[in-house]
Amino acid sequence: MPHGSRIAELLLSIEAVKLSVDPPFTWASGLKSPIYCDNRMLYSHPDARKFVVEAFIQRISSLHVEPDVIAGTATGAIGWAAIVADRMGLPFVYVRSKAKEHGAKKRIEGDLQKGKDVVLLEDLFSTAGSAISSVEALREEGEANISDVLAIFTYQFPESLEIADRTRVKLHSLSDLTTLLEVAAEQGRLSEEDIERAKTFAKDPKNWL
Repeated sequence: MPHGSRIAELLLSIEAVKLSVDPPFTWASGLKSPIYCDNRMLYSHPDARKFVVEAFIQRISSLHVEPDVIAGTATGAIGWAAIVADRMGLPFVYVRSKAKEHGAKKRIEGDLQKGKDVVLLEDLFSTAGSAISSVEALREEGEANISDVLAIFTYQFPESLEIADRTRVKLHSLSDLTTLLEVAAEQGRLSEEDIERAKTFAKDPKNWL
């Protein structure tokens, strides 16, 4: 993960990631967490945005499949996928979280020809449920070949790897919770005790507290 530490530094410096062990954050799902991540903040910082785009392109270029199309999940990764596709000179599509209730009632927006090799971009992996749902839509509705999904950051939940394995897809992240906590420790953002407590979050997030 050659870009992991730098991306972690960027996420922390622009406060796209916030850390707090006591009190923890409460996610919309009700989960208690020592971390809150909002990668959309990166869009507003040109230098950080450029670094992430270049990291995505380098990672895509190292995959075993050369993509015909770059796809993004709605809404968080639409911007990333559009910029990356533009930089790589490739077509771009995005995948809705659910089908439109009118018109063609599609999940995939854009011109996706059948049988294309697609790489999907996501902004964040937690359980990876939204990414896998998008993969299934690309395979079923788009009749695409897809084996790789890339995200900026992952919480490293075991559940995400399990669901990816069942779906025959590989998850790639530019940075992760372990790397971010190492950077946070170096910067003195949390005490050593809180860093150790935060490290246990990914192993069993539902029972962390």
